[in-house]
Amino acid sequence: MNDLGYLVGAALVLAAGTYAFRLAGPVLGARLRLSDRTAELLDNTSVVMLAALVLTTTLTEHTGSAGFARPAGVVLAGVLHHYRLPLPLVLGTAAAANADLRFSRVP
Repeated sequence: MNDLGYLVGAALVLAAGTYAFRLAGPVLGARLRLSDRTAELLDNTSVVMLAALVLTTTLTEHTGSAGFARPAGVVLAGVLHHYRLPLPLVLGTAAAANADLRFSRVP
């Protein structure tokens, strides 16, 4: 099987898994009772996982540091988002700042 076949197969498996997880919520939601503490921890888990993903992709590249430009762009995006600017403006400004820093030879 070629690389494209593996890629399509992996995408189909991930799609089926995603569908199964989404279907499990309504099906099991009425049958499964969680304590308030457990429900609160599960709500916080998604935030922690997203924060870990953002930090990992922001601060590292391959096996080393991502340098200064990428974290600076992410911090700028966070600041602009804090002031509730429109998302396209936030992303465009952060990308432009990152590109400008990299063009200026800042790692």
